[in-house]
Amino acid sequence: MSKRPESFSAILASLFADLKRGAVAVRGDIAKLWARLSKKKKTAAKPGGRAPYPENAKYDKRPGDGFAWRNLWGSFIGAGVSLAFLGASAVLGFAFIYMAPRVPDDADLWNVNRQAAIIVLDRNGEEIAARGARYGEHVEPNELPEHLIKAILSTEDRRFFDHGGVDLRGTLRAAITNAKSGAVVEGGSTITQQLAKNLFLSPTQTYERKMREALLALWIEGHYTKDEILSLYLNRIYLGAGAYGVESAAQTYFAKSARDVTLAEAAMLAGLPKAPSTYAPTQNPLGAQRRAAEVLDNLLDIGAITEFEAREARSNPPTIAKYNVDNGLGYFFDYAAAEAKRLVPNASGDLIVRTTIDQKLQRDAEAAVKAALTVEARLKGADQAALVAYDADGALRALVGGRDYKESQFNRAVQAKRQPGSAFKPFVYVAAMEAGLTPQSRFIDQPIDIAGWKPTNYTPGYAGPVRLTEAVAKSINTVAVQVTERVGRAKVAAAAKRLGIRSEIAAHRSIALGAVDVTLEELTGAYIPFARGGLAPEPYAISSIETRDGEELYYRDERAPERVMAQDVARDMNHLLYQVMLSGTGGRARLGRRQAAGKTGTTNDWRDAWFVGYTPQIIAGVWVGNDAYTPMEKVTGGTIPASIWKDFMTSAHQGLPMRNLDGAFPAARYAAEPVLLDFYAEVSRGLNRVRRDGDERRYNRRR
Repeated sequence: MSKRPESFSAILASLFADLKRGAVAVRGDIAKLWARLSKKKKTAAKPGGRAPYPENAKYDKRPGDGFAWRNLWGSFIGAGVSLAFLGASAVLGFAFIYMAPRVPDDADLWNVNRQAAIIVLDRNGEEIAARGARYGEHVEPNELPEHLIKAILSTEDRRFFDHGGVDLRGTLRAAITNAKSGAVVEGGSTITQQLAKNLFLSPTQTYERKMREALLALWIEGHYTKDEILSLYLNRIYLGAGAYGVESAAQTYFAKSARDVTLAEAAMLAGLPKAPSTYAPTQNPLGAQRRAAEVLDNLLDIGAITEFEAREARSNPPTIAKYNVDNGLGYFFDYAAAEAKRLVPNASGDLIVRTTIDQKLQRDAEAAVKAALTVEARLKGADQAALVAYDADGALRALVGGRDYKESQFNRAVQAKRQPGSAFKPFVYVAAMEAGLTPQSRFIDQPIDIAGWKPTNYTPGYAGPVRLTEAVAKSINTVAVQVTERVGRAKVAAAAKRLGIRSEIAAHRSIALGAVDVTLEELTGAYIPFARGGLAPEPYAISSIETRDGEELYYRDERAPERVMAQDVARDMNHLLYQVMLSGTGGRARLGRRQAAGKTGTTNDWRDAWFVGYTPQIIAGVWVGNDAYTPMEKVTGGTIPASIWKDFMTSAHQGLPMRNLDGAFPAARYAAEPVLLDFYAEVSRGLNRVRRDGDERRYNRRR
C-alpha cells in the first residue's frame, strides 16, 4: 500500500497560504504605485544669464531620465497580475466553500450511493435473472492480472500515479486532440474524477458538474492512497448490463472471475468505461471488439505488450457468455421485484429473492400463449393473452403477462382489471350449495325481468326446466340470475371474497353474470379451494428473501390452509364444473383421461374471454382480449382461452400421476318434465292395453 497523501486540511492550508502571499504582493505593488504618483516633480536649476529659455533648448540626459513612465506601467502590470491571482484564488476558495459537495470525513466510499440489486432465483435455487445494479465480489488490484490493470490505466489515465486527482496536462492534451478532430474523441477526466462522478454526481455534461468533479477528486486524493483509489474504481465503476466492478462484469460477460481474464478479455473490459451501455458485448459484440482493439493499441503505445501478443488477442476475441434475455420472464421479474419491495420495504443493499417459479412450466406457458396468438386470432381482435398457474399449495409456477414483454411491459395477468363474465358464476353456485341447493336442483330457463333488467342467454332461446348441472355446463345466464336472487346477492359477494377475490365487489343485480372487475391473478387464485376440497392456501410467489451476506430478511412460514367451504360443497362444485368440460362450453379444454374441471367466461360484445380450470395438481387461468377494450369477433372463453389452457396443462402434467377429482363424474341426464309426463302416460296406456288383451284371452280360454 502506498504512503497516505497529505490530508485535505493540509491542501486547504497550502491554498490559503498562496492566497496570503498574493495579497501581500498586491499591497506592495499598490504602495509602490501610490509613491510614484504622489512624488513631486523636481525642477532643474536654470542656467545663469540666460532667461527666458528657448523652447528648442536641449539639455544633456542624466542616468535614469525617461524611465519614470516605464516604471509606472510596470507597476500597473504587476498590480494587475497580483489582482488576477488574488481573484483566481478567491474564486477557487469560493468553489471549495460553496460548490464542493459536502462529504463527511468518515464517508465510506465502498458503500456510498451504492445501488441495490434484486437477484431472482427459481423454485430450485437457480439464478434466472438480476434486476438493478450488480456488484461482484470485492477484488484488490494485486489480485488481478497485470495486463488488466495496465489496459485500464493506459486507456483511462496513464498518469494516474503522477497527478493529484486532476491532470492539467492530460486535460490540455485532450482539448488539443478534440479541437484538431472537431469532435470529442478523448476525455480529460482522471480515474479519480471518474470515480467522483460515479459515486456522487450525475452524468450530465455541464461546466458546474466538471468543477464539482474536480473538487471531489481533490478531496478523494486527500483522503485515500492511490492503491485505495484504484481499488475503489475497479470495484465501483459501471461496465454495462447492470454490472458494477470488474468482477461482476467478468462474470456477466465471460462467466469467469476477473482474476482469470485473458488479454483479449481484459482489453474488452478496459474499453467499457467510455460508454458501457453502447459497448456492452451482450448488446453490441462487434462494437465491443472494435473498442477492445483500441485498448490493445494503447497497450502497444506504452510498451506493455508486444506486437505478437496484440495480434493473438485480436485473432482470438472473447467468447461472450449467454446472457439471459428471456422475453417472457420479464413479466415475472417485474412482479417478483414489486413483491419483494412489498415484503421488505426498508431493505437496503443487494437482495436475493427465492421465488416459486418453475422454469419448465414457465416455458410451457409462454409457448402456449405464443402458439395461440396466430395471425388469424389477431385478425379476430385477440391481440393479447395472459396466463397464471398455481400448484395446489398456492405457489405461483408460471406467469405470462402478455404477448411480448419487449413491446409492452404492462402485465395483464396482475395489473389489468377486467370483467370475468361467466367465469365468476362458480361463486354464485358456492353460495347456492351453502344455501341448501344441490346440483340436481331444478330451475326454469325462461325470460326474466328484474326491475326492468332483462338478462338473456348467449345462445338465443330458452331451454325450459333444467337442473343446475345443465345450467352450469351450458352457462345459462337466466338460471344464474334466479339462483342469485334466491340466495341473496350479498351472499354471492361474500362467497367470492372468502375464496380469494380481493377486488371490491358491489352486490348489484348483474353480479351473477360477473359484472365485477378482477385480475386474472386473483380470479385464478380463487379457484384453488375447488381443487383442494374447500381449503384455501394463500397464493404466493416468494419463498424467502436474504441479503448477499446471507442475512435472512423474509421467510414464508408453512401455514395450514384455511377452510373456506365445506368439503361436501367443494365436491358438489367439482361435480358442476366437471360438466362444463364433459358436455358444456369448455369441451375444447378436455384433458382426455385426466380429470379436470373449469369454467368459461365471455363478456358483452366478446371484449374479454376467459377460461379458468384445475386438476388436483395445477390450477391455471387464461385471459384473451386486447388493450383497447374493443370487441373481438366472437372469441369466447371456450375457444382460444380453452385451447391455450389445454396446451399448457397437457405439457405441465407430463410425468405427473393421474389423480381423481372428488365429484368429477357425469351427471344424470334428465329430459324436460313435459316429455317425461308424455312418456310415462304412453307407458301407462300400453300397460293397460296389455292387461286388457290378457284378460280377454284368459276369458276366452275359460269359456
